Amino acid sequence: MDNEFLKLTPIGMLTCVKGYAWDGPSGPAIDTSDWMRASLIHDALYQLMRLEFIPKSSREYADKLMKQLCIEDKMWRLRAEWSYQAVKICAERFSDSEYARKIIIAPKIKV
Repeated sequence: MDNEFLKLTPIGMLTCVKGYAWDGPSGPAIDTSDWMRASLIHDALYQLMRLEFIPKSSREYADKLMKQLCIEDKMWRLRAEWSYQAVKICAERFSDSEYARKIIIAPKIKV
């Protein structure tokens, strides 16, 4: 799978290209350094599910990977578990192709 902002190799190497936009951790989550990498990868994987580049059955893996990355980045284990449980319970609809959004790119301006 290869598009302008995300690249996923057949062996599972995911690259988020410079310029890829994501909104950091969603919901009541607080944007902290121990959340950023996990939220980026999680959002990218969910986008790939919405676009049907990877199966929706990948959701459990994406959620568990998010938790693992949070812990690797020094998030308290209890907070990582709460975050994992929250996405496990609340995020299913965001992996559905019905939620796929058209990519809109802002025009370049001269300053």
